Amino acid sequence: MRILVVDDDPPSVKMTAFLLREEGYEVLTADNGRRALELVQSDAPDLVIMDVMMPHIDGLEVTRRIRQTTDVPIIILSAKGETADKVMGLEVGADDYLAKPFEPSELIARVKAVLRRAEVFGLGDAGSSLAVGDLRLDPVGYRVIRASDGREIELTPIEFRLLHVLMRNAGRVLSHDYLLSNAWGYDYEGYSNQIAVYMRRLRTKIEKDPANPQYLLTVRGLGYKFEKP
Repeated sequence: MRILVVDDDPPSVKMTAFLLREEGYEVLTADNGRRALELVQSDAPDLVIMDVMMPHIDGLEVTRRIRQTTDVPIIILSAKGETADKVMGLEVGADDYLAKPFEPSELIARVKAVLRRAEVFGLGDAGSSLAVGDLRLDPVGYRVIRASDGREIELTPIEFRLLHVLMRNAGRVLSHDYLLSNAWGYDYEGYSNQIAVYMRRLRTKIEKDPANPQYLLTVRGLGYKFEKP
C-alpha cells in the first residue's frame, strides 16, 4: 500500500513517514498542496494523510480538489481539535480526522481501518444489491439510483458506506457505535458528531425534503434508522 503524507513541517513528515514505513507501507511525501495534487495524479496513492495548515493551498482546499477526480481515502491532520474544524474536514470530503498531537498507535489504527474499508468496498465484497422504497443501491457498481426517475445519486465513499449499512439494516435502530464500527471500521468515543455531519449530507442528497426526512430518521438518544416506506 502506498501512502502520501502531506505536511509543510519537516519533523512531522519525518515522524509520520517513519511510523508508516515501520508498518510496511510505501510512503510518498509532499510539503505543499500543489505537489500533493501532482502526486495524487501521477502516483495514485492508496491513502492520503494531509495536514490542514499549509501555505498557498491548505489541506481543506486540496481535499476538495482531490474529490473532484478521485475517491482515494483521505485522513486530515490538524493541530486544531475544535469540533468546527473536524466538521469542516468531513464536509469537504475527508474520510477521517485526527487532531495533533496524536498517539502513534492511534494513527496506525486509523490508517489500517481506512485502508481496510477501501479494500472491502473496492473488491465488491460489500454484499448484494439493495432496494428500499425508491432507492436502489449497488455495492459492486458503487451506484445509488432513484428508481422513480432513474437518476444516479452521487455520493462520496464514506457516504456510500454509511448509506449501505443503514439500508442493509432498514427498519432497525442503529447506534453510533454500530455505525462507527461498520461504516468507519473502528470504535472511537466522541465521534457521534461525525455521523451527524454525514447524515445531514445524505439527507440533502436522497430526501425530497431534508428537513422532514422520509428515510433517514434520527431516534433521539439511540441513534439512526433507515425507515421502510
